[in-house]
Amino acid sequence: MKVFLTGGTGFIGGRVAAKLRERGDEVVALVRDPARARDLEESGAQLVRGDLSDRAALAEAMTGCDAAIHGAAVYKVGIPASERPAMYEANVVGTENALGAALDAGIPRVVYVSTIAAFGNTRGQIVDEDYEHPGDSYTSYYEQTKVEAHRIAKRLIAEGLPCVIVQPGTVYGPGDHSVVGKQISDFARGRLPAIPFPELGFNMTYIDDAADGILLALDRGELGRSYVLGGEITRMGDVMATAARITGRKPPRAIPSGLVRALRPVGPLVGKLMGQPPNLRELVASADGVTFWGSHDRAVRELGYSPRPLEEGLRETLAQ
Repeated sequence: MKVFLTGGTGFIGGRVAAKLRERGDEVVALVRDPARARDLEESGAQLVRGDLSDRAALAEAMTGCDAAIHGAAVYKVGIPASERPAMYEANVVGTENALGAALDAGIPRVVYVSTIAAFGNTRGQIVDEDYEHPGDSYTSYYEQTKVEAHRIAKRLIAEGLPCVIVQPGTVYGPGDHSVVGKQISDFARGRLPAIPFPELGFNMTYIDDAADGILLALDRGELGRSYVLGGEITRMGDVMATAARITGRKPPRAIPSGLVRALRPVGPLVGKLMGQPPNLRELVASADGVTFWGSHDRAVRELGYSPRPLEEGLRETLAQ
């Protein structure tokens, strides 16, 4: 199979590319800077220089491919307003162009990598793929752009795009440079005595499980369906307690939520000191009493998806 891939230099996309090559598939990877894609090139992937801004150029690059996986996105929470236009272009316009190009090029099978965050705050409930974001408020601008992108994918499916949507949870593992990944690695190094919002709820998904799930969706997913790719439904405090058990360290203390909320006006300064993004207001809105919980039962039942428990995934992460 010849697969066109966006996001191949990213955390999830890099593992997807590696697994495609390991099983013998050809990979045509869209990259903005070939110098940053040496791992892709060394794996045998064909690099195509470009970005997500030109739908016609994307359709031309996809010509001759049997499938496409669109995984490119900007994932940041707590960004200043000045970074919003770039995020919108990448996450919303980029998805319209990439999936639209696949439709234009007549690609017979497409996978769009969405996110559990497209559900928004599930308010303590474990939802499934039929749940719709209420659309009345968003915990972050990232969430807003991914909700819009998810709706674009559904609209294009209705227009004839042969697409499967996957929704990974909070993906972690070796090489994760997200805020959550940094907290896990900082704790393992003894640099995280306290954490904010231990009640923040995630479905923690190990990186290899997320990549395997994307390939399962590519091979077996029903066109037009969405599949949550989760791991273990938990909370940030429990993640750290598990990491503490593995490392033999004392779990980090909880920073009182009221204190963090009170520091929002001086977010850029406090964020830097706490190793957090500068927009503390958005960070609080996306973490204070929030859960991003989705059931992956459909993927287990229909795709044969089999994620590992959190403790197993954290052991593999911390062993690196």
